[in-house]
Amino acid sequence: METVVIFSIAILIMSVVIHEVAHGYAALWLGDVTAKYAGRLTLNPIKHIDPVGSIILPVVMALLPGNLIFGWAKPVPYNPYNLKNQRWGELIVAAAGPLSNIILALIFGILIRFSPVLGLPQSFVEISVTVVLINLILAIFNLIPVAPLDGSKILYSLLPEDKARAFADFTQRYGIFLLIFFIFVLWQFIIYIVFFLAQLITGLPIF
Repeated sequence: METVVIFSIAILIMSVVIHEVAHGYAALWLGDVTAKYAGRLTLNPIKHIDPVGSIILPVVMALLPGNLIFGWAKPVPYNPYNLKNQRWGELIVAAAGPLSNIILALIFGILIRFSPVLGLPQSFVEISVTVVLINLILAIFNLIPVAPLDGSKILYSLLPEDKARAFADFTQRYGIFLLIFFIFVLWQFIIYIVFFLAQLITGLPIF
């Protein structure tokens, strides 16, 4: 049990680090060097760990029934005014994080699906299932269009300017309450979507 918890937390930490580094590199690609000068374009977890989101919450969740954990790292800073593409820059930077988690889930899901052909050991498959589940949770949760999640910035960029301002005001004012609603009321629905997608990717009966 202790080994499973340690592996799960290690996978979560690396997944949220990759998520944040993806934001930073997307911003750098678009001309903003804020994350680079802040020393955040590194996979060294020490630079990214948030004590609550990366350690305390995952440990508590790992000890609860269900064995699925969630968390976050310190947000990578960037200056939207430095982005070369002012129309779509923030959308690209915001989408880079969840996209990195989706790519990780797909890579390890494909390895699981072809593990008999590749001769991969069962221990690797079990670890890979955890990678897929955690990264799908991170991707789906971060795509919820509620501030400060990435989904809010993506939707903000897609809306007309007047509606975008109204949406930003609404989510900044009520975002915390909406997040509580999603976590405590719709969490089981989110997990159902995660399991469905994981089964689709891996070909394993995850449910």
